Amino acid sequence: MTLSIIILAKVIQFFSNHPALRGFALAAALRAGNNHRMEIAIRPQLNRADVEAIARERLGDIDVVGHEEFTDGFFNAAHALALADGRHLVVKVAPDPGLKLLRYEVDLMAAEIEFFERAAAAGVPMPKVWHTDAEAGLMIMDRLTGVSLAQTAEGIDEAEKLVLRREIGELSARIVTVSGERFGYPRKDGRTRSGSWAESFTAIVDDILADIADREAPLPRSADEIRRLVTGDRALLDEVDRPALVHFDLWDGNIFVQRGENGWHVDGFIDGERALYGDPLAELVSLITFIPPAEAAAVVDGFLGRALTDAEERRLCLYRIYLWLILIVECDVRGYEPERTAGQVKWATEGLVKDLGALEA
Repeated sequence: MTLSIIILAKVIQFFSNHPALRGFALAAALRAGNNHRMEIAIRPQLNRADVEAIARERLGDIDVVGHEEFTDGFFNAAHALALADGRHLVVKVAPDPGLKLLRYEVDLMAAEIEFFERAAAAGVPMPKVWHTDAEAGLMIMDRLTGVSLAQTAEGIDEAEKLVLRREIGELSARIVTVSGERFGYPRKDGRTRSGSWAESFTAIVDDILADIADREAPLPRSADEIRRLVTGDRALLDEVDRPALVHFDLWDGNIFVQRGENGWHVDGFIDGERALYGDPLAELVSLITFIPPAEAAAVVDGFLGRALTDAEERRLCLYRIYLWLILIVECDVRGYEPERTAGQVKWATEGLVKDLGALEA
């Protein structure tokens, strides 16, 4: 489930002036979205028979006793199947590779498969995987028994929530202990990959700015100005000397939680297709940008065991700028309704303006 759920315009417009409450905006948007089927142009359209056929082809002679389509995603098709043997599975199918997507949206299923394997090996709670086929754009995995934090956050006691946020920080810190051979997105053609984080991040930003130019998405400053500000901190980026595995999309919709005898705990993380190898701190972007400050501090404490330094705050600012640029341009690719597009572009542009100003301060 991508961060794009924020585009439900009325929720966004109300909360955009209250940064500390943005997490609540996301949760409210998710609940609202669950009541309406979101027609997304690039998401594969599959019915129950299609999904059952895929599962039987890959898993053998299974007896399906239940089916549910998840309609709140903005990229892949995802369907749940209940089996007579007691298993509850999710069948995930990527968009047609022939579609014109964003430049970084290449080999995403392969990236997700790699993320699942490497994160699970590092002790990160992930759904069990039953079948993968990167070339076919297919994954079949266990359905988590918990619920997304975006759906349940408002019902969790504040003290319990801080404990949960700290656990989220600790578990996400395990992800970034995994190292890659080179920086950049793990795509087959090697685009954005290099031995330097500064070089790879510059290439990543150049790609998203090119996407924006191609689709004539609105920007508050020229692309040249934005690139100049981002690349002006090359020395800071050069301090990153290890390509760490980064999920980069760990907002509350991709974090599943459960309530147990000892309170709330993390059930698992999902949707690793946006993964890349880069600065470990980049993992904090989606984790803390959209939640209240006290909760963000708890995540950082779990992740680092201390507060962020000024230099780290500045690096995070760079990575937030990249996220805002994605949110601005992806609307056209997804084929959102005009009202949703306007809401998301407005909200992301406000974040972009704020962070560009912070770089110049």
